[in-house]
Amino acid sequence: QVQLVESGGGLVQAGDSLTLSCAASGGPVSTYTMGWFRQTPKKEREFVAVIDWDEGHTHYADAVKGRFTISRDNTNAMVYLQMNSLKPEDTAVYYCALIRRLDVTIPITANEFDYWGQGTQVTVSS
Repeated sequence: QVQLVESGGGLVQAGDSLTLSCAASGGPVSTYTMGWFRQTPKKEREFVAVIDWDEGHTHYADAVKGRFTISRDNTNAMVYLQMNSLKPEDTAVYYCALIRRLDVTIPITANEFDYWGQGTQVTVSS
């Protein structure tokens, strides 16, 4: 069974940058699509970004496009979310997630993902 562990969350000021990491273990990931969601205090789980493991094709939510970058490290089975120009509205618990296929299309919902990490808190102060 695949396990996902996020890290890198923290407290930052508006305009700062932060990088989240997600380590995948417990199985092969070469044919998977991985991504990031975020959960607000209103319990809304919002799509952020996805990347397919093989070719590195990416998709982003409109709210983060141009500011966030998702990437992966094939050697170490890691996926990252580089967040630049952070805004207070980016504050949320960020979750790493995985789908066991490569042909993912947007829009995509949280219930389509097969595995989830524990989440890491990102708080952006104004």
